[in-house]
Amino acid sequence: MSQNSTIDRTASASHTASLNHTVYIGLGSNLEDPVQQLKTALNELDQLPRTKRIRASSLYSSKPVGPQDQPDFVNAVACLSTELTPIELLDALQALEQSHRRVRERHWGPRTLDLDILLYDEQIIEQPRLIIPHAFMHTRGFVLLPLAEIDAHLSIPNKGSISDILSNIATDDLQILTKSE
Repeated sequence: MSQNSTIDRTASASHTASLNHTVYIGLGSNLEDPVQQLKTALNELDQLPRTKRIRASSLYSSKPVGPQDQPDFVNAVACLSTELTPIELLDALQALEQSHRRVRERHWGPRTLDLDILLYDEQIIEQPRLIIPHAFMHTRGFVLLPLAEIDAHLSIPNKGSISDILSNIATDDLQILTKSE
């Protein structure tokens, strides 16, 4: 991929702030009452400026990715409608993580709250701080299963439909903890 195409894609993404965008956010926590961390974060997502939460998945328990010497995670996905640009949304999500006292001690380590932009409309964005679609979402059952619960007809740009990808991913370690509201 040429650098010019990346610049063109990210430049066009930043000029569409006045339109409503459909965004999917992955949520995860495995510290300090993870279920409550996610319930609080879901409410806080609805309070972001120029943003409205449309739907949220059930809460799922999953094994950690990477180091196994940490508690299991609780994961969910939320669908938002927003006027924020991708970078404005990223900044807002990182501020929420900080308000939950997130500390980044090691890669794939334990955390009070992790918020990832999974999809932003059907855009492909490659910037130093942000890659959309999320680089690993197509390999993670704890992302795909809650995402399919919200919208089984979604597709990941350049990867295929959620339902097709999900049919090739192991999800037997996932347990529903709390049904979506």
